[in-house]
Amino acid sequence: MADQWTAIADADELAPGQMKRVEAGGKRLLLCNADGRLHVVDEMCSHEDYSLFLGCIQDGRIKCSLHGSYFDLETGKPTTDPANEPICTYPVEIRDGKVYVLPTKAMGA
Repeated sequence: MADQWTAIADADELAPGQMKRVEAGGKRLLLCNADGRLHVVDEMCSHEDYSLFLGCIQDGRIKCSLHGSYFDLETGKPTTDPANEPICTYPVEIRDGKVYVLPTKAMGA
């Protein structure tokens, strides 16, 4: 499969601390704004099949509201228990006022 960047949002769509559910490449993902820096990660927590969209963004991490695990938005690595497996992160680019993700290049899990 060829690498295909997919437009998922307007570049100014999310304020810091906000996230948006998106689908790209057949994957359920989250676009997250952590203090003005955009990240794309898997929507579901690696510890339980629970949406990270229900959590919050804090200090460059996303929190799972089910058990309280935090994941680094840059690397996908868990930073607190009980999660011990990373979530996938994806390359993000901003071009012509749009946010693009490359869903074929998962990093992390």
